[in-house]
Amino acid sequence: MRAVVLRTHGGPDCLTIENVDDPALGADEVLIDIAATALNRADLLQVMGLYPNPRPSSLEIPGLEFSGTVAAVGDRVTLWRRGDEVMAIDAGGAYAERIAVHERQLMPVPATVGLRDAAAIPEVFLTAWDALVVQGALTSGRWALVHAGGSGVGTAAIQIAKAIGARIAVTCSSGKVQACQELGADLVIDYRDKDFVAEVRAATEGRGVDVVLDVIGGDYVDRNLQAVASQGRIVQVGLMGGGATSINMGLVLSKRVALIGTVLRARPIEEKVALTQRFIREMLPLFTSGELRPIIDSRYPFDDIAEAHRRMASNANTGKIVIDLE
Repeated sequence: MRAVVLRTHGGPDCLTIENVDDPALGADEVLIDIAATALNRADLLQVMGLYPNPRPSSLEIPGLEFSGTVAAVGDRVTLWRRGDEVMAIDAGGAYAERIAVHERQLMPVPATVGLRDAAAIPEVFLTAWDALVVQGALTSGRWALVHAGGSGVGTAAIQIAKAIGARIAVTCSSGKVQACQELGADLVIDYRDKDFVAEVRAATEGRGVDVVLDVIGGDYVDRNLQAVASQGRIVQVGLMGGGATSINMGLVLSKRVALIGTVLRARPIEEKVALTQRFIREMLPLFTSGELRPIIDSRYPFDDIAEAHRRMASNANTGKIVIDLE
């Protein structure tokens, strides 16, 4: 099969495609012919050498999510058959024509979403839903603040919040304001000329938001503490603005704030399976109903994957960047 193999680390030019052996198939695993994959910030960090290869393998093949068709199943697999259309998030290996994953990490492609478009669903919708609802306890009528509202996670978060009846404020650059508004965000804040703390406190009549989903980190962490309500939750899922910062611990104590750090990639297989199965029950039907949909910024053929990385690195995309392998 053809796959991106990282022999060195650095910029997009390190994304070289090679012919390698198909992955071995375990008894509980399913072999997938990948139709499409999609880019994530963690991929850029891995290419730069800032995110260690999470898969114990002699070949470092990046890629966190995919959609495709079942090519073969292991001896103990009962949930899938050859020809089934599936999608999933995994620790790596999706920048390739084939991948083998545990059968309970796979999700059926919704009938309303095309097979290749489905590659834009797993990572961002699972991340946003886990952060806002599972860990953030967002419910109908409550307020969420999501940074980078025009990103893949941000566009997923807006849709999830509206689908469950919550209200949502997002920060973004001026070029992405309209897209966030059209997705249904209740408050869109251009971070370049407005103070998100003042804006969300005004929108919530001084109370603050119940949940913050932050992919930025850096000096946003202390400002999140100012923007969150008493007994609110701040869920940190990324560090685009840096990991080292100072915060006002007095606010943490006086507001009784829960500051939660989380990643999906490093979790044990049991946790990934449990989260995936709950997502199938609670969220997947909302794609069929049309309440949720993947937001695709652009798509590239597999041979142009380096150019796709350059687009993401420039922060030009609104929603997901998809790579077509078929």
